[in-house]
Amino acid sequence: MAWNEPGSGKQRDPWKDNGGGGKNDLDDAIQRIKDTFGRLFGGGGGGASGGDRGRNGGVLLAIIGLLIAWVLFDSWVQVNAGKEAVVLRFGQYARTMPPGFNLKWPRPIESATEVNVQEVRNISDTVRMLTRDENIVQVEFNVQYEVADSTLFLYATRDPDQTLKQAAESAVREVIGTSKLDAIMPDQRVEPLEGEKPVANPSAELAQQAKKVLQQTLERYHAGLQVNDLNFQNVRPPQEVKDSFDDAISAREDRQRASNIADAYAKRVVPEARGEAARILAEAQGYKAERIARAEGDAQRFDLIASQYRAAPEVTRKRLYIETMQQVVSGTPKVIDFTGGKNLLQIPVPAAGSAPPAADAAAAMSAAESDKGGH
Repeated sequence: MAWNEPGSGKQRDPWKDNGGGGKNDLDDAIQRIKDTFGRLFGGGGGGASGGDRGRNGGVLLAIIGLLIAWVLFDSWVQVNAGKEAVVLRFGQYARTMPPGFNLKWPRPIESATEVNVQEVRNISDTVRMLTRDENIVQVEFNVQYEVADSTLFLYATRDPDQTLKQAAESAVREVIGTSKLDAIMPDQRVEPLEGEKPVANPSAELAQQAKKVLQQTLERYHAGLQVNDLNFQNVRPPQEVKDSFDDAISAREDRQRASNIADAYAKRVVPEARGEAARILAEAQGYKAERIARAEGDAQRFDLIASQYRAAPEVTRKRLYIETMQQVVSGTPKVIDFTGGKNLLQIPVPAAGSAPPAADAAAAMSAAESDKGGH
């Protein structure tokens, strides 16, 4: 219908009926809805009781609207990336929602609790403990972990983070308590332990053992946590006994230094002594061989002289005498004449401090012997 109908003297309202002045269509629709709910929740009627019933119906209508809005707004959950939502139905586990848009029954029928399963959590602590050889050490450790099972993380233990902290301390105490100080603190070691295999990084190996023990403990507790790493950040003696530790380390270093000096001296002297002993032994063996060869040669020479003496005794005797006198006179500058001056001995006078030539002395002795034989 047009606002101004041709042939009419006044403006028409399209929202009103054709009769002009009646109720509009929207009011009629609202009234019909009210009448319907009024009949459903107490029926219709006139007068004062009818007005009360109308007001009660309006309250119920408002309550129903609120219920509908509550159902609409509490029946879906938006789970962010990297998280999971654990759904409980009347307090009992129902399911786990993945990231994204998820539907559920409104509370108190179902409730959802989000858990960040990709967050890397960490705790650090410092504890003092005894080693296997009854030394006290102070250990600073750090544990990095994440949620492996969101349901167990929320409901298996009262406080998962505190549970992991206590379990980590227990695991570290177990590993440290079964190890010696030299294995825990390599910088304190002066000499390797007897029968021990060298380890590149003893602290890292002990930390891996503690990590394994911690994971086994968490699995027994059903904590829903996964240990990614466990590190010993610092292992040192307590401050109260640090001076005593330093003194002990200094004494052991002095002992090791003295031992190294002794080892170096032994490595230098022992080879020299062995070389000297080998040299003396070689000289003795050479002297032994020389004496044996000379004795054998003298024996053979004596046999030859004996055979020659048996063949010509006088000639051999004279020859032996001359050779003997040659050896004796060649070593002395003095010659004694046994002829009583009857023979003239021409012996060259040697220079001061030198002996006469052996050939000249032998010739002189030969001449003296010839003169003696002639008389």
